Amino acid sequence: MAEATLVAALAALVWFLWDSLKAREAANAAIRPACRAEGLLFLDDTVALARIRPQRDVDGRLRLGRVYRFEYSDTGTDRRRGSVTLLGTRILHVELEAPPRTTQGAVQ
Repeated sequence: MAEATLVAALAALVWFLWDSLKAREAANAAIRPACRAEGLLFLDDTVALARIRPQRDVDGRLRLGRVYRFEYSDTGTDRRRGSVTLLGTRILHVELEAPPRTTQGAVQ
């Protein structure tokens, strides 16, 4: 009985790691063209997991919802934050931080 539990736990861990790698690859693959389309540089060429939680998809099936954070630059010298939201390996939303607004005619 203990062996079966151990095998099931190990199988669940392997599935989780495999699913996490696929989701991370999907996030990276979505961000590259999004940054390219906006003329931005995808810094470090990777994402970092910010949040993970169980969520239901449109069919009512339980999936893992993940939010990954990443950094990009518009000039090559600054760093801005963005995020990509996934449900399973499906991209739901890519968000890029708005650049700071400059006020014209401001007294310094």
